[in-house]
Amino acid sequence: MKTNLEESFQKHLQKYRWRSHWIYALVVFAFGSLILRLGYLQITQGQNFRVEAVQQATETLPVLAARGRIYDSSGNLLAYDKPVYSVYFTKISGVNDTPQAIVQIANTLAATFHTSPSTLVQTMDNNSQFSTFRLITDINLAQLAFISEYHTQLPGISVEMDGQRTYTYGDLAGQVLGYVGNISKSQQEYYIHQKKYLWIQQVGVSGIEQEYESILQGKVGYEAIQYNRDSGQVVPMGYTQAPQAGDNLQLTLDGRLQADTQNAVLQAIKQYENQTHTQITDAAAVMIDVKTGGVLSMVSYPYFDPNWYVNGTFTKHTNYLQQSGAEMNNAIQNPHYPGSTVKPANLITGLEQGVITPNTVYDDASPYMWIGNYPIREDASYGLVDDRKAIAVSDDRFFYSLGLALGHWLGSSETSGGYPAGGDLQQWRNTPFMQGILSLAKGELQFGLGSHTGIDLPGEQSGTFYIENQSTSPSTTIPLQLPTVEAAMKVHGAYLNYGSPLDLAFMAFGQSQQFTPIELAQYVATLADNGQKLQPHLLQAVLPPGVDPVLNGTIPMGTKEFRPVVQATLNIPTNDLKLAQQGMYDACNQPYGTAYGSFGNAPYKAAGKTGTAEIVMNGQAINNSVFIGYAPYNNPQVAVAIMVPGAGYGATTAVPIARQMMDDYFEEHHSTYFSKNQWQPTQIPSGWTHSIAYLLPEQSS
Repeated sequence: MKTNLEESFQKHLQKYRWRSHWIYALVVFAFGSLILRLGYLQITQGQNFRVEAVQQATETLPVLAARGRIYDSSGNLLAYDKPVYSVYFTKISGVNDTPQAIVQIANTLAATFHTSPSTLVQTMDNNSQFSTFRLITDINLAQLAFISEYHTQLPGISVEMDGQRTYTYGDLAGQVLGYVGNISKSQQEYYIHQKKYLWIQQVGVSGIEQEYESILQGKVGYEAIQYNRDSGQVVPMGYTQAPQAGDNLQLTLDGRLQADTQNAVLQAIKQYENQTHTQITDAAAVMIDVKTGGVLSMVSYPYFDPNWYVNGTFTKHTNYLQQSGAEMNNAIQNPHYPGSTVKPANLITGLEQGVITPNTVYDDASPYMWIGNYPIREDASYGLVDDRKAIAVSDDRFFYSLGLALGHWLGSSETSGGYPAGGDLQQWRNTPFMQGILSLAKGELQFGLGSHTGIDLPGEQSGTFYIENQSTSPSTTIPLQLPTVEAAMKVHGAYLNYGSPLDLAFMAFGQSQQFTPIELAQYVATLADNGQKLQPHLLQAVLPPGVDPVLNGTIPMGTKEFRPVVQATLNIPTNDLKLAQQGMYDACNQPYGTAYGSFGNAPYKAAGKTGTAEIVMNGQAINNSVFIGYAPYNNPQVAVAIMVPGAGYGATTAVPIARQMMDDYFEEHHSTYFSKNQWQPTQIPSGWTHSIAYLLPEQSS
């Protein structure tokens, strides 16, 4: 007999069995419906779906990331990617990949896009190996509407949002910023095969754009598109992987100072040209922060606009660029004779080598001096000249004698001099002469003259030292390979050469060597900072996308700041260094100083050295106008170097430019040297692209 508990259990079991039967029935019904539907679709609609599948195709296309922005030290935006619409072409097999179809598309587009059908066909042919490529960039709204209206006649044509590199202030710091371009054939191995770039990516071609390509370049994304084989219509389907923008750069470059210096250089050149009816072909000016090595301004004349390379106007400027050489950064790539600007370094060498002392007094009474059989005549005689005054007045005969003494060429200024007794000319050349040349060269080299500074720009050229080769007729000038000479002197105590005593004299006052303005800037900054040699640099910080620039010392999260790099601390006796600095101070602040005409009334005390090197240009003997300097004298903040080949004496052109540069710096930094009504803002002038410095160089060439 069943108990009440068993009866209750049986009732609940029966109840769940009925529920399970209903669930099973519903599942069977659902699957049966699906099977019936599938059969219906396969049998009844199969052909339609097969046609649609053939008509519709999906492809994944790369999407380029925005390139990182470039800011100046005050947060002014110098370079960025401007959003633009671009026309892309996608090849569809059997639809638009025949020569006839390509010509038809080119004919349809040409008039509206202000180009020729042949140009478009050529672009398509050049990219025939790619399934999708950019055909036209930066189209306007009318052209966009045209694509939309006539899309049925333009199979495979679509419009995508792109970024066009834009340089906000045109030619401002053009050589420093550089520009971007397509990957060239010579670059394919590196970028496409090694770095795995896509062929459609643009890369930095020069300047900062090239130097920091890996930082500025973002990560490519991918987007799915669907296109119809019949209509040729292309429809975006969304990202499969979003692109990532490149990091931003903030430079040490001060955009306001850069603009003011470009104006100052141009105005000085035009003034000299108008007065002398000559033409100046190149010039450069650099300002460096003495305490950090940061480059505050770097001007290379003539100027160019990086926008020319990316906005389709390059061909309009081809002649100007080819004839002027404006693409070269003269500040780092074009060495020239420095003239007497090397005298402070050579004074220190003479003191260290013992050929002069702090108490040396040279009697510069006669305008004539003989070196061997070569007479030298100077325009002025300075009477009794000590070390300090020799710098201030730039006494060439003082430094001729210093150079000859280093090479043991005996004699006074009134006689021809000669090699030591008991030897012969060739023995003198191979040992004493070469020891003197090495002493001068190494004394300058320790300051960075004649070597790469390490500036973070591509293509830096180092300066060179030269000696005469009298074994040929006529004699020639040959570059001096310092490592080779030094090794030979160390091993053999001699180096075979056919130099002249004139080499010693000329090297002592800057006529047998060529340096770049960036080398001169590092040199004078090292003098100002008591022998601490810093690497010049332009990068101040790397900023993540979307992060504001560093301002007023506030460092945003994720920012990587550049730290100053000390390349050397020169072991120069304090008194020797001080004597050179005092001579440079007198050059700017004593009435007999060569730079007094420009700096004598400055509200701050500067120190500097003029240079006037005689050169031959286009068969004519002319002068390089050169100046190096720093300010304030007692607490140096900035150092400058200016070179204007063919522009007269150093005091004529280079010194006034330097005065303007220093004034601009102190006015912008609200120094008490100037009244408040003279202070300047840090913003770059809004009308820069309409200024004389922006418009005149090309128009006047």
